[in-house]
Amino acid sequence: MTNEKIKIFFLATLPVLVLITFAEIKSDELSYRFKSPSFSGINTSSHYLTIENQETNRIEKIKEDAQTLLDDLERDAENSVEARFLRNFTSRVYAQLSRQLTEQLFGETKKTEGTLELEGNTIEYMVDENETITLTITDEQNGVTTISIPIGDFTF
Repeated sequence: MTNEKIKIFFLATLPVLVLITFAEIKSDELSYRFKSPSFSGINTSSHYLTIENQETNRIEKIKEDAQTLLDDLERDAENSVEARFLRNFTSRVYAQLSRQLTEQLFGETKKTEGTLELEGNTIEYMVDENETITLTITDEQNGVTTISIPIGDFTF
């Protein structure tokens, strides 16, 4: 081969050699990585914590929704016509009982002692000669409460 032919060969193959050289420089090793941290192990703990946090939030949301529903149902039950009637009726019955007890203690025909049973509670009253009314309230849960009222000091 002559020098001319070598030069032509070299000039013709130079771009190919340059391309091969750059291709090798830019190439990288082929590797496969799992996207899920459960398989790859990269950031596994934070992945598990995220899942646990989401599950906890869902459970708490369900509990809050259930409690809200119960509260709404309870509020609706308390505001029903029947419930309002029963509260009004109970209030009037207690007012009537209170008026009758007051009449027996302070009215025209006073009684010196008496007993009243009301919803499992016993109310006993007694007027002594010192013009003192003693109320004894016996409650099954809280025990006995005694109240002394001096009626000689009251003026109406």
